[in-house]
Amino acid sequence: MKIEQAVWTKENGWSNDIKKVQNLDTQLILFFGSTNKLKRHDFIDGIKSTCPKAHILGCSTAGEIYGTRVLDDSIVATFIEFEKSSFMGSCVKLKDVDSSYHAGERLAKSIDKEGLVHVFVLSDGTGVNGSELVNGLARNLPKGVAITGGLAGNGEHFEKTLVFWDETPKKNNIAIVGFYGKNLRVGYGSMGGWDPFGPERLITKSDGNVLYELDGRSALEIYKVYLGGHASGLPATGLFFPLQIRTTKGEDRIVRTILSINEDDRSMTFAGDMPEGAYARFMKANFERIIDGSNGAAKETQNVLGFVPAELAILISCVGRKLVLRQRTEEEVEAVRDVLGRQTFMTGFYSYGEIAPFGYASDCALHNQTMTITAFTEV
Repeated sequence: MKIEQAVWTKENGWSNDIKKVQNLDTQLILFFGSTNKLKRHDFIDGIKSTCPKAHILGCSTAGEIYGTRVLDDSIVATFIEFEKSSFMGSCVKLKDVDSSYHAGERLAKSIDKEGLVHVFVLSDGTGVNGSELVNGLARNLPKGVAITGGLAGNGEHFEKTLVFWDETPKKNNIAIVGFYGKNLRVGYGSMGGWDPFGPERLITKSDGNVLYELDGRSALEIYKVYLGGHASGLPATGLFFPLQIRTTKGEDRIVRTILSINEDDRSMTFAGDMPEGAYARFMKANFERIIDGSNGAAKETQNVLGFVPAELAILISCVGRKLVLRQRTEEEVEAVRDVLGRQTFMTGFYSYGEIAPFGYASDCALHNQTMTITAFTEV
């Protein structure tokens, strides 16, 4: 695998690294940028003219990752030449299917299954039910094929997000890439670092990823009590107090964050399912544990990858972590570098949700408030 990276910023334009792309037979380009920049089609048109044979996968973000730097309002492009592996991509529009589940189902059926090693997905970040998307993918892919990826972002605005596979970036898109080849190794890991507090509350009324009541009371009103003076900033301020949910005692716990609120029916829409009968508990940030979580995700990724070093790592971290860490945000990316090593090219973005298995050979799920890593290498 041969890799080059380049970054565009308002101050400097494209970095000089863009010239090195001419030395590659680029097959795949990962393209992460702010919504404002992705609206400018000249960026993508320019990249396509540089690498006319390459496929492009990308999305809008709540922050771009370039090595150990975390940027805003930039574009990070990663150019990849596979030497022993292949891939196949596909894209679907949410408006063309009945549900997020059927979007996942259609995407899974659109790629070849023979020799499939891994699936990477980028999804619209505000109109999707991430849990159902994952279910639709997982139930229509071969057993043992892991799924990783994330939901696109749009800063702290929780408005229109953009995703694309080869075509113009558009809202309501979901794209996947399937990777193939016996020489390809893929590692992955996902960890959080938030502390639960307060009592567990029973979800007494919900509909999919829309939550209405906890313990028979308005969930929105309970949230507003916890947020106090920050309640006027919902849904963004809700990122500081995500919910940890579990459906049965001892089951893996999943963290959920808010995408939007509806004052008319007093509802809250989350990135994934909030099933009735499950238990929810508020969580709060712990700076050191968040950074330790990134380190743990990297160690988990390396364990899955084995003894070979990662050549490329895609980091997808939740926007809520960025809002909490603020000037310390790059510390969690540096924690990943400390584990994977300096030889690894790192890219990625801050998201509205992360997709990964709970651990090696376990079921895939939508997560929030995690650092999720997907690492590739050819042997």
